[in-house]
Amino acid sequence: MPEPLAFACPVCRSKLEVIGPDTRRCPQDGMVFERLQGIWRFLPPARLAYFQDFIQDYQTIRSLEKRGSQDAAYYQALPDRDLTAQMSADWKIRSASFSALIREVILPLEQQQPQAAVLDLGSGNGWLANRLALRGLRVTALDLLTNDFDGLGCFRFYKAHYTPAQAEFDHLPFVDGVHDLVIFNASLHYAVDYQPTLVEALRVLKPGGQLVILDTPVYRDGRSGQMMLQERTAKFVEQYGIASNHLPSQGFLTDGLLQTLMTRLGLTWRIVTPFYGLSWALKPLLARLRGRREPARFQLIIASRSGQTQ
Repeated sequence: MPEPLAFACPVCRSKLEVIGPDTRRCPQDGMVFERLQGIWRFLPPARLAYFQDFIQDYQTIRSLEKRGSQDAAYYQALPDRDLTAQMSADWKIRSASFSALIREVILPLEQQQPQAAVLDLGSGNGWLANRLALRGLRVTALDLLTNDFDGLGCFRFYKAHYTPAQAEFDHLPFVDGVHDLVIFNASLHYAVDYQPTLVEALRVLKPGGQLVILDTPVYRDGRSGQMMLQERTAKFVEQYGIASNHLPSQGFLTDGLLQTLMTRLGLTWRIVTPFYGLSWALKPLLARLRGRREPARFQLIIASRSGQTQ
């Protein structure tokens, strides 16, 4: 397996001491962090307890949606094919987004640094970590979930090697400036407050590195985003008996909020809109004709610190 990057204590950010191949210790507060069942665990007990209800509800819903498989071929085919045919529409979006990511970000990065360090935030079942690791990139996959059908435990289904780590976005277990690329993989909208989450991601990014927001829903009008969240909650309650709203996550971005965040953080950015098919492209027009809320846009938002070239 690849040698993990320099880990830091998620509480005080001190560089962790190497105690053994699967153990790290904080020299400041004495906390010990271990790799268990192949996954580094960087959630202190209090934080694990804080997230437990969210994790349980999320896993329950994903299981009832029949996500995942015990067949390695299923995971290895993602995102281009959903061999279970359970969530094919979702994976069609992920596949188009992934193609745009490779074209717009990964290929230029590989030309400059073939073994660049990449952080996959919200890795889920590890499909993106796997595909990037197959290209020779040094990938860390980070998520809250550790199960082996839709979480970090799925690393066992892949031939490529990457580093799975359980941690939270606002307390990343890395020293400053170690990643060439940080990707929020359909996950930034789970943040409670976007600004500190993005600041923490920028902390672990190298000078000259890039930050990518992938597949977070974006709206022009925030009222449409709020309606989407209400519709989703109602659906979860009706179908699964779970509201799944234990954490006050943001849920979506708006054009105005994105502009504000990028300006406050001193970032320059460009937006790439993948083509998801004609029916998807016609959604905004059909929504207006039918008097419905604005549909979400899923885009590739590529950001770097102002003054850097992309």
